[in-house]
Amino acid sequence: MSVLIHTLHLDLDMKLLTSLSKIDRFDAGWVSIEKRESFSLLQLKAIATIQSIGASTRIEGSLITDDEVALLIEQFTSATLDKRDEQEVIGYYEAMDLITENYKVIDISENQIKFIHHVLLKYVEKDQWHRGSYKQVSNVVAADMFDGTKHVLHHTTEPGLATEDAMMSLIAWYHTDKETLPLIKIAVFVYEFLSIHPFQDGNGRLSRLLSTLLLLKQGYTWIHYMSFEHEIEQRKNEYYSVLMKTQRNRPSENITEWLMYFISCLLNMQVKLMKSLEASNVAISLSQREHQMVTFIQYHAGCSSSSISLKLQIPLPTIKKSLNTLINKNIIMKSGIGKSTGYFVK
Repeated sequence: MSVLIHTLHLDLDMKLLTSLSKIDRFDAGWVSIEKRESFSLLQLKAIATIQSIGASTRIEGSLITDDEVALLIEQFTSATLDKRDEQEVIGYYEAMDLITENYKVIDISENQIKFIHHVLLKYVEKDQWHRGSYKQVSNVVAADMFDGTKHVLHHTTEPGLATEDAMMSLIAWYHTDKETLPLIKIAVFVYEFLSIHPFQDGNGRLSRLLSTLLLLKQGYTWIHYMSFEHEIEQRKNEYYSVLMKTQRNRPSENITEWLMYFISCLLNMQVKLMKSLEASNVAISLSQREHQMVTFIQYHAGCSSSSISLKLQIPLPTIKKSLNTLINKNIIMKSGIGKSTGYFVK
């Protein structure tokens, strides 16, 4: 069955409706899980925050690692932000904190979206002239080619009145449409925001922040504990491919494939969340040293026993013994042999 939502076409079939139902069934039981797993969820939220910041900046071309993100946040002072990557990380961190702490009172409005954009680019010196304001110059979405040229992927909405009208129309639709299922509304909003590309820069990062904001406002609070940005980073090629295929038929395009991608990301995150909770429950029974080791391996996937020993300042024989214990408990696994052996959290 083909339907028109906002200005976009969508094919509703049993596969899509079944996927939506799976997400909502999980959400229905989440309240009891959240109460039961409060201790484990605190740890998962901290990890998800770092992953979200690192992944979202890397999707846009940054090379910063999660370890560097965690260290930067821990040691942050505005005077230390010399590099653009660092400026973007702290801006994303503060924008994410604003959303997760205040999502209930943040309205979906042009002013609020502009304010989040301002916070996002707060520390990026080159973006001072346009942060918090809609674009003044056309900003096509392009890919960098091997020969140094750029290939245009999508012609975005023109600046000025066209962008203002498109954003006003999008937000008005979001508030007046009372029939479309919440998850579909969120996916449509994010897609349309990306297609309009209303700001000069930061649209990709802001779209992922808005995804989290919209999901939280619709009651999907489990999103706190898994990184939406990390999921997209893991499927980055698919993300851009789906956007290209749908946007090339703009306007009035069919976005069924985009919606399926968006929904599949959420389903994968729910599966990963339950696996992480299972691992955390096992980890509660670990000794302090074993817990330190699991946490270190989680942040340094593929690390060697010697690097664990050096970083945690624990004798290598003790580390090797504990690693075997953790493998037997099915908490970690190893790959490779000899000096190339690396350890991973299952």
